[in-house]
Amino acid sequence: MGVIQRQSISGVIWSYIGVGLGFITTAIIFTRVLETDEIGLLRLLVSYASIISIFASLGMNTVMVKLFPFFRDPATGHKGFLGIALIVSLAGFVVASLGYVLLQPLIVDKAKESSALFIQYFYTVIPLTFFTLLFGLLDTYYRVLFNAVKGIIYKEVSQRLLIIAAVGLYYFAIVDFTGLVWLYIFAYVAPSVMFVVSLAKSGQLRLRPGFKYVDETLKKNMISVAVFGIMASFSGVLVMSIDVIMIERFFDLSKAGIYTISFFFGTLILVPMRTMGKIGSVVIAEAWKADDRATISNIYTRSSITLTIMGLLLFIGIWGNIENVFHLVGDKYAEGRFVILFISLANLADVVMGMSSHIIVNSHLYRWQTYLLVFFAALIIVSNLLLIPIFGIVGAAIASFLSKVLFNAVKFWFIRHHFGFQPLSLRHVWLGLIALGAWYLSTLLPALPNYIIDIIVRSALITALFVIPVYLLKISEDVNERVDGVVKAFLMRKR
Repeated sequence: MGVIQRQSISGVIWSYIGVGLGFITTAIIFTRVLETDEIGLLRLLVSYASIISIFASLGMNTVMVKLFPFFRDPATGHKGFLGIALIVSLAGFVVASLGYVLLQPLIVDKAKESSALFIQYFYTVIPLTFFTLLFGLLDTYYRVLFNAVKGIIYKEVSQRLLIIAAVGLYYFAIVDFTGLVWLYIFAYVAPSVMFVVSLAKSGQLRLRPGFKYVDETLKKNMISVAVFGIMASFSGVLVMSIDVIMIERFFDLSKAGIYTISFFFGTLILVPMRTMGKIGSVVIAEAWKADDRATISNIYTRSSITLTIMGLLLFIGIWGNIENVFHLVGDKYAEGRFVILFISLANLADVVMGMSSHIIVNSHLYRWQTYLLVFFAALIIVSNLLLIPIFGIVGAAIASFLSKVLFNAVKFWFIRHHFGFQPLSLRHVWLGLIALGAWYLSTLLPALPNYIIDIIVRSALITALFVIPVYLLKISEDVNERVDGVVKAFLMRKR
């Protein structure tokens, strides 16, 4: 857990700097500068690029995480693995882009009626896809080299600063909306360029492919992992993107924009999990290679309790400030109130299960992660089709909640049945009760006249009411160690 803990702490710090920038961008700047259909367009472009890049990668991200231990060799540039990944993915990008262009009539058919703005920027998805693909590959490469933090800085901080600058230029009429769209795309280009420069400076930009190191056995394994990786990654990204696409299909870009802003608040709960998962997946892959089940079980249990603490604190902080949220974003987004609730609950179901997906995908039963994700994607699609027409954008959030609860219940059973691991204990029950109590007590505080002051006071109260009992009851040794370390460092400075 040492590598995970060190990089997770650093990663979480940078992630929350990024969250702060994302909050400024999404909740404050976007809602005041852009129309709801313009916000919907930007999110839709990213959603399409994310889905297409999965096919373009041809599963190389999954291959890199799972099979890189067999290539790891600094003296030979890790046997040319980066070159192999780039060549394969470039071929995939050409094919995937051609497919996107050929499917244009089908994709834009509905847009002619409700989302004409998308037609104008249809082809911008192609360069956005390329740099989404490139960033994913280079970020994964750094992760398998046990450096997950750099990608977090580039994506969560640098990219968002560039987006803020782009919207600022648009606000001051220095560029028009078309200029904003291209600057927005540039914000996705920049992190990939930063990765290339960083690799070159460190001497790790080894582009010569090492196909000669790939024997028949390894080749078969790579193809097998890649095929299942495409299916698993596609299902995973589809789950994150299909709701916006379906809302745009059923309604229009404006509804997609309202959903995008609301969705942002619910996804804050996942930030610690994404950070921990970046390095944790690599450590778990190494542990499976050594058949070190004790380490895997320990990571599973400790990640579950730590992420549950963080997730519950964020959830009660968001829902405790729900009225303040709409003071920030404006009444035209009020339709998204229960989107925030159900997306938050859906993501809580994820964090309670800790690093369950990483355990499955890096094991010898990795194919089952694909089957489970395909099952999950089918649940999401069917439930969205059923619930969006009835409940509108809230229906998409309810669909995510119901599907994630069932998906995580199946994952829990699978890991317990096949590996004998299970992370849940009475401590999770205590956490739920503490969170409920902290939230309820915070509602007794009357609304303060200034909503900014109310956010600060209410959030501080919720944090104290939750964190103090968690610390005193010693629910998580990782959290207590970290708090003790901070207190000790503070006292040392005082001396």
